[in-house]
Amino acid sequence: MTPEALAALHARCFDDTPAPWSARAFSLLLALPGARLVTRPGGFAIAQIAGPESELLTIAVEPGERRRGHGRDLLVSLMTSLETEGAREIFLEVAETNLPARALYAALGFTERGRRPRYYRRREAPPIDALVLAKDLGEPGDARGTASQK
Repeated sequence: MTPEALAALHARCFDDTPAPWSARAFSLLLALPGARLVTRPGGFAIAQIAGPESELLTIAVEPGERRRGHGRDLLVSLMTSLETEGAREIFLEVAETNLPARALYAALGFTERGRRPRYYRRREAPPIDALVLAKDLGEPGDARGTASQK
């Protein structure tokens, strides 16, 4: 997917929380050495890896395609790739009000590690706290790793 296509899909998925990213933002992000992108028709996930740690930066699934397992497939594929590259843990931030995303992350074994008060600024509403979630990707062959989540 091009940065323009990523930005267009991101805008369809996020209108306010978080604010959608521009094509330029995607272009700059993807140019970083630790950036990792996984795409599927109608969706993508982007992470950054630095040694044993990785962070899910954003995940987007076409609104009409949600609740069909696409987000789970994208995330499992991304985590498997990150684990293969040596990541042992993945972090993410999610709006505390985003119950569908939180349910997905919980089903995949993410646990709450912290909270960022008033993290997501909104145009015409009070800010929303972000929950910091993490998952141990485990050692290669470890039953806790992502391979067992497929």
